[in-house]
Amino acid sequence: MIDHLRHMAIFARVIDEGSFRGAAKSLGLAPSRISETVSALERHLGVTLIYRTTRKIALTNEGRVFYPRVADMLRIADTGLNELNTLLSEPIGELRISLPAFMASSSISTGIAEFIRLYPKIKLSVSYSDHPIGLLDDGFDLNIRIGSLIDSSMMSRKLGGLERVLVAGSEYAASRPEPVHPKDLQNWEWIKYEHRQQGIELISKNGESVKVEEKYQLQVDNIAALFYFTCQNLGATVLPWHLAQRGLQSGELVKVLPDWKLRPLGCFAVWADTSRRESITLLLVRFLAEREKPI
Repeated sequence: MIDHLRHMAIFARVIDEGSFRGAAKSLGLAPSRISETVSALERHLGVTLIYRTTRKIALTNEGRVFYPRVADMLRIADTGLNELNTLLSEPIGELRISLPAFMASSSISTGIAEFIRLYPKIKLSVSYSDHPIGLLDDGFDLNIRIGSLIDSSMMSRKLGGLERVLVAGSEYAASRPEPVHPKDLQNWEWIKYEHRQQGIELISKNGESVKVEEKYQLQVDNIAALFYFTCQNLGATVLPWHLAQRGLQSGELVKVLPDWKLRPLGCFAVWADTSRRESITLLLVRFLAEREKPI
């Protein structure tokens, strides 16, 4: 019976992920193992549950009847685990989390490491990507997002603010007259970050706000690449403080208009109010929010 329950859970994961390969990746198993498990379940039941093609999968009539029951079973089991976790001194469970790629070496990742050490029975699977990642659609329990929130149906909590700084390669900056006002940057070259809106707002000490348009030859979709090309003296850009600090300390980068600031971006934890791992999701969110360390 235990084996059949496990096979049912894997079958449900295939449907949730939309493919055998996706289920294999989320479970840390070989795709062939996932396929064999679903086939074994079909043999046991004496029906075909999934139509398989080279490009996609689809539920058969029997599969459409069976899947909701399996999903209900898993939700009940997860609810029981959540309730049990509230009673346990040592919580147990597994979460899938996504973060922007540039936060791989941030304080948030340091907090995740501290959380793992504090709760050794909780398993975290963390995905880092600079591209937008969905929550329910992509099978995550928790997203860490930077900037404004648009998912009004989701639960969220602010974890802090992401400090940013305007920098340029030291050799590039030395080749230009030292700017004293944002308008002095109109003829500078920029390295553009694809996922940032066009134009950069700078704010003076007396509250003056000036928007600078980026004239760029190079655009990238990854913050690590943005950092690298800036160090190659191709122009100016905006970097998260924790990354810019490396270049400033090594002398590869310099601050541009240090008396002008950029608004911090909000850093938010986002999760569904129907999360199957509610208790440990909230445990992690509270832990990250209460660390009170700069992001």
